[in-house]
Amino acid sequence: MGDKANTHPGAAGRATAADHPASVRNVVLVGHSGSGKTTLVEALALTAGAVNRAGRVEDGTAVSDFDEIEHRQQRSVQLSLVPVEWGGCKINLLDTPGYADFVGELRAGLRAADAALFVVSASDGPETMAGATRMVWEECAAVGMPRAIVVTHLEAARSDFEQMTRTCEKFFGGDDPDAVIPLYLPLHGEPGPDGHAPVTGLLGLLSQRVFDYASGERKESEPDPGGQLPLIEEARNRLIEGIIAESEDETLMDRYVAGEELDHKSLVQDLERAVARGVFHPVLAAAPAAPGARQGIGTVELLELITGGFPTPLERAAPVVTTPSGDPRTVNACDPDGPLVAEVVKTASDPYVGRVSLVRVFSGTLRADDTVHVSGHGLADRGHEDHDVDERIGALSMPFGKQQRPLSHCIAGDLACVAKLGRAETGDTLSAKDDPLLMEPWDMPDPLLPMAIRAHSKPDEDRLSQGLSRLVAEDPTMRLEQNQDTHQVVLWCLGEAHADVALERLRGRYGVQVDVVPHKVSLRETFADRSAGRGRHVKQSGGHGQFAICEIEVEPLPGGSGIEFVDKVVGGAVPRQFIPSVEKGVRAQAAKGVAAGYPLIDVRITLLDGKAHSVDSSDAAFQTAGALALREAAGDARIHLLEPVAEVSVLVSDDYVGAVMSDLSGRRGRVLGTEQAPGARTLVRAEVPEIEIGRYAVDLRSLSHGTGRFSRAYARHEPMPPQLSERIREQAQDVS
Repeated sequence: MGDKANTHPGAAGRATAADHPASVRNVVLVGHSGSGKTTLVEALALTAGAVNRAGRVEDGTAVSDFDEIEHRQQRSVQLSLVPVEWGGCKINLLDTPGYADFVGELRAGLRAADAALFVVSASDGPETMAGATRMVWEECAAVGMPRAIVVTHLEAARSDFEQMTRTCEKFFGGDDPDAVIPLYLPLHGEPGPDGHAPVTGLLGLLSQRVFDYASGERKESEPDPGGQLPLIEEARNRLIEGIIAESEDETLMDRYVAGEELDHKSLVQDLERAVARGVFHPVLAAAPAAPGARQGIGTVELLELITGGFPTPLERAAPVVTTPSGDPRTVNACDPDGPLVAEVVKTASDPYVGRVSLVRVFSGTLRADDTVHVSGHGLADRGHEDHDVDERIGALSMPFGKQQRPLSHCIAGDLACVAKLGRAETGDTLSAKDDPLLMEPWDMPDPLLPMAIRAHSKPDEDRLSQGLSRLVAEDPTMRLEQNQDTHQVVLWCLGEAHADVALERLRGRYGVQVDVVPHKVSLRETFADRSAGRGRHVKQSGGHGQFAICEIEVEPLPGGSGIEFVDKVVGGAVPRQFIPSVEKGVRAQAAKGVAAGYPLIDVRITLLDGKAHSVDSSDAAFQTAGALALREAAGDARIHLLEPVAEVSVLVSDDYVGAVMSDLSGRRGRVLGTEQAPGARTLVRAEVPEIEIGRYAVDLRSLSHGTGRFSRAYARHEPMPPQLSERIREQAQDVS
């Protein structure tokens, strides 16, 4: 592990296909935007010998060259895989975006990984870990995923390793802060003109060895007994006590208390076992390589931690698997010879290669040109259709920067890219065609920010449908809605940045120009009081004419009643065969609206009387008369516009409860109550008009400093305030 004395394993260079699950490590990097995850991945690749000193692979591209959008926006927007080799192990480094809008990519990385590195910046304050990063930590803790912490940006003038370590103990330690302890302390050189002393190396707490990176290469030496060792005594004792507390050897504590010098090798082994079990979380220090440097500070120690302390895929529990019909199946954990069970964790489209799927194999072995069964993932409500089809996969490859290195196979526990899976989408299961299986779906956040779009031109309109279908196939956190009430195409996203990336991909990747238009909420209309109307449709223009007269009464009904049609005609004033025609006409008019163009609901329409002609009356004539009667009744009545009201649940840090409740009240919301939640958080329940929460996903993030999240569900339609209702009617008249 990272603090092994004199055990530098050397770099093994670029990764190839793994031969056995025991030699694989799948590690996801988690952290807020700007914490240095991508820079750290590049430094690890450099130390492992996978790239040159300029951070370039053989074709001259950078290891981090993944997406043009990332270069333009100067931030990661998608999950990236960088495989390297170290000490005889293949390490799949999964770099995730830190921005909250791309949490779907983060969850994909968590699904594919067996351990997590939480990357935090030494120059940041505690607020950066109070929100999404802490929530992800708690999710990992709930499933027992091993975690370690890497403190970056040690070269920054405001960096403070000790302060950040204490912050990590507070936010990540929970009830056991002794489970979050540094393995090294940074060593500083001479202060510069600005008074900042640069970090030049690390001092191992267990080995009591100095690892000097000042020359650009890691050099190991003895510490200064008089100057350095006394400084680490307290930290070293705390580390040893933390290891002993998690050790399976019950004699260690007695021996330690008795003053016995514990064997260094045994301590390292106990530390590795505690990390792999997810009960001990070491803190490491890292800094990117200086220009021309071969190794970044702390990169060797981090690679040793990954290979020695993080679990292999063999130690991960077998996934929950069923047949497509729901019958449970038992699958051995990570057996290369077992039934094929693999999952698409990411889907991307390449303009030259086509669709490329990043796949994690959980059981069996995936081979190039195999025919596999693709099982749907149950996200039909987001525009992702369920499917159960057989497909022949194309070539297997391993990504590295913009390169795709060919593979003949991918064993259980490893990851690979699969070409030409035309029907597979993110979250789908790949299995043997003669033994179809389906993995339990993973939790995805609900997109809550609507973006209404329309094609910019006729050629764009022809390409829009295909572009949108490909877009949502790549991203299960995006929902496509064809709203039948407002006739809008709506992309539901996680935030503004998520929406911007979607628009860029439509334009740049699929060649579709779209315009963003104001999102419309599905309003309704209803009668406020009883009213009557007469519909007269009489025309004569040679030959058969048109004759139909009907009289109706309209009265309001309780919410949720819909439209009720009642026939009270007596004496055959309206022939029996034309009564359904009247009903069809009033229902058609109700669907179009009677005041502002929104569907009419919650009324009883009673047909009272009418007249017919033996020759000129017809089905069409009575449909028209019914519609005219309803419009006349609406002209003499007060019409209420009804707006949808949502049940909103907001989970927020206790520090922001007051601000959230005040904001909800300002949105015409009714706060129904609050409940205490774990982690010093509060659940606020309220009912809020949907027209007021169109941008709540963005506003809540700003209001709560990223600590809040919410869910919404339709409750009912309610009358709008008169002034707002009148404004919408005027807008409808202006459009017409």
